[in-house]
Amino acid sequence: MAWIEVLAQDALPEGSREVVKVEDRSILLIHHQGQLYAVSNSCPHLKLPLKKGKLTEDCAIVCPFHRSAFDLKTGDVKNWTPFPPVVGQVLGMVSKEKTLPVFPTRIENGKIWVDVN
Repeated sequence: MAWIEVLAQDALPEGSREVVKVEDRSILLIHHQGQLYAVSNSCPHLKLPLKKGKLTEDCAIVCPFHRSAFDLKTGDVKNWTPFPPVVGQVLGMVSKEKTLPVFPTRIENGKIWVDVN
């Protein structure tokens, strides 16, 4: 494991999100329903940022650009919306369902740590 300290715990209150850089990755930290999640800030579909994505009651994040939804715990696809109808038939062939990278988190000594391996 490669645990890296990324943020003070009190900098991420319930309901908040923060993007941190870890090595060459942009990681989105989310404090949702009492849980701490760390996921890639890039949607695996078009590599667009997820920070403003809607969080759902069943702990998923919805891409604000094309409405695909990903489980915050596992990264699994809950709903795949490949492209708007105008370009969907062409681009849908090159963009298959992909899971969202997730990273283990822990809180220790008032700091949030993420494992990037």
